[in-house]
Amino acid sequence: MKAIVNARIIKDNSILEGYTVIFEEKILRLLEGNALNSLEPEEVFDAAGRYLSPGFIDVHIHGCLGNDTMDDNESSLRSISKSIAATGVTAFLPTTMTMGFPMIERSINRIRTLMEDAPGASVLGCHLEGPFISEEYKGAQDGRYIRRPDFKTIEGLSDVIRIVTIAPEEEGAEEFIESCVSQGIVVAIGHTKASYEQAMRAIRKGASHITHIFNAMTPLNHREPGVVGAAMDSSVVCELIADNIHVNPAVQRILLKVKGVEGIILVTDAMKACLLEDGEYELGGQRVVVKNEEARLPAGNLAGSVLTLDKALRNFTANTGIGLIDAIKTVTENPARVLKANDRKGSIDIGKDADFALFDDSFNIYATFVKGKKVY
Repeated sequence: MKAIVNARIIKDNSILEGYTVIFEEKILRLLEGNALNSLEPEEVFDAAGRYLSPGFIDVHIHGCLGNDTMDDNESSLRSISKSIAATGVTAFLPTTMTMGFPMIERSINRIRTLMEDAPGASVLGCHLEGPFISEEYKGAQDGRYIRRPDFKTIEGLSDVIRIVTIAPEEEGAEEFIESCVSQGIVVAIGHTKASYEQAMRAIRKGASHITHIFNAMTPLNHREPGVVGAAMDSSVVCELIADNIHVNPAVQRILLKVKGVEGIILVTDAMKACLLEDGEYELGGQRVVVKNEEARLPAGNLAGSVLTLDKALRNFTANTGIGLIDAIKTVTENPARVLKANDRKGSIDIGKDADFALFDDSFNIYATFVKGKKVY
């Protein structure tokens, strides 16, 4: 049994002060006051007045600290799991790239193995970003490996895939969406040239998520609303890369006004240069140049980011004026709900996993706990 004392606990729609969290792998009790009575915990962590929130969940991340989900070894995923814990992340979806499908399948099988044995942040499954995307809006994905959506391609991997990004205008997409939804896979619209009408049809079929809103999709126009218009005109949840490079701060404010807190999930879309210096790197088999916190292909296309979730929170709160409690929902409660993991993740409630991030007023991370274990 362990305890955290002297924390400002972000719970539901309030901040609790003067409470003690008692936990093992799960949260056992919330005690008013710092008196531990006769509980005699093995370890007591003093938060020293810092904020304690549910652990952050990143549903779209390719890599970090020189490692990538598509690396053909298990050690890279383990390294990503450990390194992102330093940014407050306690659970994530390793995200694949559009490459040869045997390589994608090997990556997913490695992810399956790590779902029960991650050394840092927990692996909740896979975000399959491609290969079922549009050539025209492929972004930093390798167009040689794009294919039409066919559920048979991923049928044996549906136990691992939690989110799949597709271009809904492609032939076979509607049947693919229906099959995914029937298997509990979240369908995300992204890397797509779909019209507003095509996007709305996909949403009616069950697509419920937008991959990195505004990026790699048809934009909002007053005569052609595009995918962005469909996202704003429906209840889909939008991923947002709040690095102030992918999306201008003014547009972040507009998105918050339109979608509300519950309609936004902050993601990093981070690639292997995250937490490293400027230089040349690789993403999905393509050369990426990182300079001044921008990751781009030689042709100039943005190629993921070097963002971390603690920085995303810092940027988003500064850009929008959103309150701390609501901001935290975009990296905890909202992704847990989308992944149908909110029975065990996303909030500080008795019986849920003891996943915590401890940070100060500037979102500097001081400690991260995953299932009761201090991993940072």
